[in-house]
Amino acid sequence: MTLTAKQMEEFGRLIRSRREQLVSELLEDVARSRDESYASVAGQVTDLGDEALADLLSDLDNAEVARDMREVRALDAALARVAEGSYGECADCGGDIGPERLHAYPTALRCIRCQEVYEKTHAHPAEPRL
Repeated sequence: MTLTAKQMEEFGRLIRSRREQLVSELLEDVARSRDESYASVAGQVTDLGDEALADLLSDLDNAEVARDMREVRALDAALARVAEGSYGECADCGGDIGPERLHAYPTALRCIRCQEVYEKTHAHPAEPRL
């Protein structure tokens, strides 16, 4: 079942809303990180444990910004698919991506069946995660 024009409009609004929210958060995070110097995060570093904690906090902030930027790019790609009329079409098999999946994951590129195959095919060994 191909998405109707009304559904495409609804998903476009949903995606734009999420993008605006994310960009706002990113701008706040970047402004905050500019205002916070390493010394203000670390405070008076008196031992290696305090320094390691300050490094961890800084790394977490950077990881959050990178994750949010990846999501903004995915949202931009989804908006482009909405504009060209291919939103909701599986990138692998060309079939429909169900509206339920798109509501849960608006940037989905694949239907559930193709996504499962993709994840099995492109699985990475356990990597450290934040």
